[in-house]
Amino acid sequence: MRRSTLPSLLLLGSLGVALPTMGAEQQAASTTATTTTAAGSAASGTEIHLSLSKREIALIRDGKALNRWPVVIGAPETPTPTGRFRVQTKVVNPVYQSTSSGQVKGVGALGYRWIGFHKQGSNDFGIHGTPWPWWVDARAAVSHGCVRMRNEHVEKLFSAVEIGTPVIIQN
Repeated sequence: MRRSTLPSLLLLGSLGVALPTMGAEQQAASTTATTTTAAGSAASGTEIHLSLSKREIALIRDGKALNRWPVVIGAPETPTPTGRFRVQTKVVNPVYQSTSSGQVKGVGALGYRWIGFHKQGSNDFGIHGTPWPWWVDARAAVSHGCVRMRNEHVEKLFSAVEIGTPVIIQN
């Protein structure tokens, strides 16, 4: 597993990701995103299971659930994809940028951890934190396809998985 500090901000859009050159405004914000992108072997026997109907994510190790947490899933018009995926990226302090307006919301809009698991065209899907924990408590279906968790929960999940960890999403 390779970690690097990017010389530019990693901007995670509403369902997209961009790596722009750091401009004066961005340098003034002095935000650093750390990302892990090299393919590595997942921790043996570790998987992430997401039940859309229960709106619950589970960390599974050797067939046993170590933790279960409530989540927000995609709205009906922008559903969370189902299927078998793998953790592709892990980002500390992701910065949100709208793919429609280009507006940068800064660190915190995606919480403090991003676990990317699927790319479809220019859209990226991930598991991330949120500044709106009441949506998680309500187990809402309001995202643009990503999976939102309470920040303290996604930090635990982030620490427990590696690039390559299977992500299984079922209805």
